Amino acid sequence: MSLRRLARDTRPLKVSFEFSPPKTPDAEENLWRCIRRLEPLKPDFVSVTYGAGGSTRDRTHNTVKRIVDETALSPAAHLTCVAHSQSEIREIARGYWDAGIRHIVALRGDMPNMQGKYQAPADGYGSTPEMIAGIRQIAPFEISVSAYPERHPDSASEAQDIALLRAKVDAGASRALTQFGFDTESIARFRDRVVKAGINVPIVPGIIPTTNIKGISRMAQTAGASVPDWLADLYDGLESDADTRKLIAATILAEQVQELRAEGFDQFHFYTLNQADLTFAACCLLGMRPEVRP
Repeated sequence: MSLRRLARDTRPLKVSFEFSPPKTPDAEENLWRCIRRLEPLKPDFVSVTYGAGGSTRDRTHNTVKRIVDETALSPAAHLTCVAHSQSEIREIARGYWDAGIRHIVALRGDMPNMQGKYQAPADGYGSTPEMIAGIRQIAPFEISVSAYPERHPDSASEAQDIALLRAKVDAGASRALTQFGFDTESIARFRDRVVKAGINVPIVPGIIPTTNIKGISRMAQTAGASVPDWLADLYDGLESDADTRKLIAATILAEQVQELRAEGFDQFHFYTLNQADLTFAACCLLGMRPEVRP
């Protein structure tokens, strides 16, 4: 990466940020520091996750509602098939619409405690496309979905992944956010195969900070992503040096986005892990500047 080239790159850049709902009062304070820190960058939207098995339903709803009420941001609420009946999904979607939320990230979701493969409730949705079709009957939400450049762990093949993505789009999805990954080539070639298959929604790469490389490696094992040796090697010997790890992580974020821009991507979804400074620094390296308020 050349900082000189970064400074001269004036191409427009669209970003979105993902937050996790707080579990404690201290975590809630940190979340809102993160939201306020990133709000002046004017992202296209921000999303709020939904825990395994629907475990953060109320916290997710409360967070996106507060974002609507107290910020200028456009929030997207995650909603999963797991652990909910179809009637519950419809009730949640109506509640979001009534609260002023117009964007849903529709996901199949993980089983409680991340244990076992997906099992649909007896009265629930069997797949994400089915849930999207059900949400579409409630209100004209914008709907984002997931995509997996390195194959979903439950998928038999990439062809199956692409077929599922097509079904999501046919049901009403307008954007695909990819699982985080660090191999620019695999992300770009996945996008090419999706386009070749006739799927014409934006494929938005998911970007994640790597400050806690061991934690990221554990997440990758369960999420269908790989962590290259060169990336892990950058953090060797820095286990007790958080400040240096943050500097490295911000640089890696900016470099990955720049590599992906060279492949034709112009939209990026930052999995912030509620770490505002890293995402903010990376966006500034990429030429974004906060809007100065009077």
